[in-house]
This record gives sequence, C-alpha cells and structure tokens, in this order.
Amino acid sequence: MKLVFVYNTDGNPINELIDLGHKIISPETYNCSLCKLTHGPFSEFEAWKSFRTSVGLPMEFLHRDEFENKYKRKFEYPLILKKDADFEVLLSKEEIDSMKDLDALITAIKKHLPAEQ
Repeated sequence: MKLVFVYNTDGNPINELIDLGHKIISPETYNCSLCKLTHGPFSEFEAWKSFRTSVGLPMEFLHRDEFENKYKRKFEYPLILKKDADFEVLLSKEEIDSMKDLDALITAIKKHLPAEQ
C-alpha cells in the first residue's frame, strides 16, 4: 500500500513562483487546502515532516499535472489516495477543504492506516 497526495496546483517553475506569491500576499484565497495544511510559504511544516517520516508507509507527493500525466486519471483536487492494485480515495477534496489545521489532517489520515501504523 502507498499513499498518494495530490496538490491542487501544477508543478512547473513558473506556477510554483506564482503560488509562492499567492501564499504570501493572500493565503486565505490560495486554492490548495492540502498545501495550506502541510506547508508554509517556503517549506513543509516540521510537524508534517515528522508525521510523514514516522508513518512507515511509502508516500508519493504530486502536483495535479504530474499525477494526471503519470497515472492518466483525474479527480477533484486536492486529495489523498490509497494505492494498492488501484486507487481508493482516502480523503476527498471536500474532506480536506473542511479541515482547519494540520492536526485534523493527521488525525484523519491515521484513522485510515493499518493498525500497526
């Protein structure tokens, strides 16, 4: 099993620069709630880094264009998927959008992990 995190933004350098400016100037209107929960303007939050390194499962992090090019699938973004033979939505866009902070995201992910995690 692998967790696949798909951000609601494209992964090209120009878009990343625009996103950085957006996060600094108007963070409340930034369109990727998953990114807002896990990252500040310049790097990922330490609590998120600690969580993801402690889980013990493979994780893949992709921008929406990277995901669609690699897997030839489309969803509403952002979202978190569980990938075994196929994809299963672990947390949907609506669920992620409703989360108020990183603790809520981590708690929701933990609920879906195998017991030994």
